[in-house]
Amino acid sequence: MRGSNYDYQHHRQLLPRNNDRQSKRSSILKRKYFSVISSIKKSIKKCHRRLIEFFSELEGAKHRGKGFVILHREEAGRCQTNLSPRLQLEFKDDVDLPDILALRDKNGTRLLPPLASYKTRTIVLDLDETLVHSSQDPPPKTYDFMIKPSIYGLRMNFYVLKRPGVDEFLEAISKKYEAVVFTAGLKPYASLLLDILDPKGLISHRLYRDSCKQLGRGRFIKDLSKIGRDLKQVVIVDDNPKSYTLQPANAIPIKDLKMT
Repeated sequence: MRGSNYDYQHHRQLLPRNNDRQSKRSSILKRKYFSVISSIKKSIKKCHRRLIEFFSELEGAKHRGKGFVILHREEAGRCQTNLSPRLQLEFKDDVDLPDILALRDKNGTRLLPPLASYKTRTIVLDLDETLVHSSQDPPPKTYDFMIKPSIYGLRMNFYVLKRPGVDEFLEAISKKYEAVVFTAGLKPYASLLLDILDPKGLISHRLYRDSCKQLGRGRFIKDLSKIGRDLKQVVIVDDNPKSYTLQPANAIPIKDLKMT
């Protein structure tokens, strides 16, 4: 009996310690959670500012019709972000864009329907290595979801990893801009992926490989002059410079996700 009383008293003495440890652990987790959320929100605000500045540059008479060069990556301490590493852009007066900027499709067709307001600005987003990274079998150690599209009659497994902060990014830009995904990926693959990536329908339109201009084997170019938007109101975010060869002044380069 004495032994059982001792065990009971000893157990009661341990309870406050265990509760304190659990409380501290919970407090630490909460601080980390709010720290991550705060970091993501700051990243989105920085991205918004950058997009606004970029649109202003496109519209400014001084820089209209001019190209850009990538100067350097910002120091890590200046761009702590859950989105892509940011790049500084500088417009040069001695670089002219190709005449393709003024061209229109011979048939007068446009890839996108008209906008409700001409003031709306458009952000064209690449898919693979920009918003997500996908790989086939064998399964990688880390991925967010899997899709099984049928491509040319073959069922394939793709393991998809989302870029950190992509959900919050899409949520934020969809409130102010028209978001369009323009990918060189095949529709059976890309449409299935986007159904999962964007369940809320934040992306206004989707353009696939059949909307690209093919130059040579395996090289696909995204011609922004065909989407039916004022090019002064359009930017494209893409990891592959070859994709926006025809409109380099409209591009915001982004680091390849698989390299991050």
